[in-house]
Amino acid sequence: MNLNKVQLIGRLTRDPEIRTTPSGQTVATIGLATNRTWMDKSGQKQEKSEFHNIVIWGRLAEIAGQYLTKGQEAYFEGRLETRSYTGKDGVERKTTDIVAENMQMGSRAQGGGQSNGSYQPRPTQQATPAPVNRPAPAVEEVIPTINLDEETDEVRLEDVPF
Repeated sequence: MNLNKVQLIGRLTRDPEIRTTPSGQTVATIGLATNRTWMDKSGQKQEKSEFHNIVIWGRLAEIAGQYLTKGQEAYFEGRLETRSYTGKDGVERKTTDIVAENMQMGSRAQGGGQSNGSYQPRPTQQATPAPVNRPAPAVEEVIPTINLDEETDEVRLEDVPF
């Protein structure tokens, strides 16, 4: 059995970079920082940051480009993928990316958000704007409540389906 799964929660180090491939597929690249703290042998608090490259494809990339901003907290779930490329200096290099298949947006960056508390999405940075299908405004769902004080019937064993 094989497993290639990554789960990261961190803060974006830059705004997402959105590109469109020649075939029309949208791709977003995001920098993410995660921190780890621990106490060393002498009792001193230590901290280390790791920096990750996140790659997102398709509709999820469009959403990331529209709503994520530098400093925002986010959760990414996906897989590790290593690729080779030739740098500008002609040297072949390897890099490992996280190809995200799931994403959840977290809290906005401190001090960089909107002052009135309302959220305004950023415009996408695509060279050719793609139509964005916005979901209809949410209709508040009426959830029925059960008042146990009004219930007088007891549950009969014959009524339980299992």
